Amino acid sequence: MRLSEEQKAIVKQVGREVFGKNVQLALFGSRLNDHLKGGDIDILVKSDEPMTGKMIKMLTMTARLQMRLGDQPIDILIYDPETPLSPVYEQALTNGELI
Repeated sequence: MRLSEEQKAIVKQVGREVFGKNVQLALFGSRLNDHLKGGDIDILVKSDEPMTGKMIKMLTMTARLQMRLGDQPIDILIYDPETPLSPVYEQALTNGELI
């Protein structure tokens, strides 16, 4: 996983600030491969309960992470019971590593 312990702690802290303590946060995508370089930070926010205000929360988390981690590409997927299961969500749920 190409995130430092400090970066993982920041992602976890910001995710919980924005979405609450009952969400799971996972890293997926190219940052899981230690042999690659660069790439955006792909984060899955998973909740067992339906969420409201997903878009605002996603934008808030993205902005806070960019302020704390530096201006770099960050993609956030939000998955709750009301989210249709598309291939990108399947990949994130299957291959993501919990932070």
